[in-house]
Amino acid sequence: MTVSPRTCLNYINGTWTASSSYRVAESRNPADDREIVATFPLSDRSDVERAIGAAREAYKAWRLVPAPERAEYLYRTGEIMAKRKEELAVLMTREMGKTLTETGGDVQEGIDCAFYYAGEGRRLFGQTTPSELRNKFAMTVRQSIGVCALITPWNFPVAIPCWKAFPALVCGNTIILKPARDTPACATVLVEILEEAGFPPGVVNLLHGSGQSVGQALCESPGVNLVSFTGSSATGATVGEICGRTHKRVCLEMGGKNAQIVMDDADLDLALEGALWGAFGTTGQRCTATSRLLLHEKIKAEFVERLLDKTRQLCIGSGLDPNTDIGPLVNRQQLDNVRQYMEIARGEGAKVLIGGEVPQDSGLEYGYFFQPTILDGVTPSMRVAREEIFGPVVSAIEVKSFEEAIEILNNTPYGLSSSIYTRDVNRAFQAIRDIEAGITYINGPTIGAEVHLPFGGVKQTGNGHREAGSAVLDVFSEWKTVYVDFSGRLQRAQIDNRE
Repeated sequence: MTVSPRTCLNYINGTWTASSSYRVAESRNPADDREIVATFPLSDRSDVERAIGAAREAYKAWRLVPAPERAEYLYRTGEIMAKRKEELAVLMTREMGKTLTETGGDVQEGIDCAFYYAGEGRRLFGQTTPSELRNKFAMTVRQSIGVCALITPWNFPVAIPCWKAFPALVCGNTIILKPARDTPACATVLVEILEEAGFPPGVVNLLHGSGQSVGQALCESPGVNLVSFTGSSATGATVGEICGRTHKRVCLEMGGKNAQIVMDDADLDLALEGALWGAFGTTGQRCTATSRLLLHEKIKAEFVERLLDKTRQLCIGSGLDPNTDIGPLVNRQQLDNVRQYMEIARGEGAKVLIGGEVPQDSGLEYGYFFQPTILDGVTPSMRVAREEIFGPVVSAIEVKSFEEAIEILNNTPYGLSSSIYTRDVNRAFQAIRDIEAGITYINGPTIGAEVHLPFGGVKQTGNGHREAGSAVLDVFSEWKTVYVDFSGRLQRAQIDNRE
């Protein structure tokens, strides 16, 4: 069925509008790049300044709306998203490629976020605590920050914007969403839903365009109070540098090089299912993807052979086909990047056990498909064992002991998600203690977090903040300490607090 391209626009101060540049670009279906999914504006700095102006003006009133009332907007958002879930899932599959099962889960995560943060509108707890002085009351309260720029990626084009936008809004901030150029239509529908939910003009704004123009301008502008960024570690370093110079609060969620440990006492059937989903789900295009398998020497040969058998059964194709297991990579650049890493792997001496090539099947020639790939003979020092590939590629690395597995797992610049399969409860708790990662799974794959739990990592994966759960409220709100002295006289703490 032929679907007409969607015309996406910017959304500024409650109005859908073209860019001042009048330049547009196209979003194409990565499973068949002959199909144009959407056109979208290439915004310039004048668009950015208009959006910031609208957001700053709207903030004056929005911050004074009681948090439980702000939460009602989010509750309505969740209800509308639930009604449009199938529409959004199909659009997402057409725009970025992953299977309908996965895109439905992506939208559901957004729905869950809406209802979760609607609940936080009646909580947003502070603290009360005793003062050290008589006749004095002490407490802490959360306050909004201002204008928040949300720079989001294409691989979870609904869930991640929701992770950022919903807590920002319930905390009383106004937002400017800058989505990835590969998924403008998903962002447009999400903002349409927020508009339908009734958010006042200027509270929610949407700017399409490139990171070099829109993203950089948002980071540099003194009118933006906070930047929340999800993307590569290289780009995140630049975002952090700019925000540091301009004294902005910044939250960075970046790359990963996640490993799954399989010990000799593991349930191999369970570990195989985890490895298959962790490595090849979303075509490996997740910051939580399993890109390293650390396999105990006693089970490595059997495990790899069984993983090869399961990998051969995977079906590559359009994510709209219910029989598809692995959809396309998102664009030509990402396909070329994965192919380049195959050259690097072979040059370093790794052995390609399966995959490693663009499939030659009829019907796939117009898409950005790549075969699910297993590398063997990989050593911890190889680039393919240390650098994020962001494709359906997993490296098998043999280990002789639990201690060696932990050492190798930690020996990368990243630390997002991690996993160990073992029946030994002592090893499981040692892994929880010793693995350097923001997330650790016991007998589960290296997937992401549930919406009510913190998500984020250590080292070059992030800058110490967490998304999701109540932890993200510390990103999008400021703590204020309040003292009420009802003694009727001057009391000087730490000086005359003892009579």
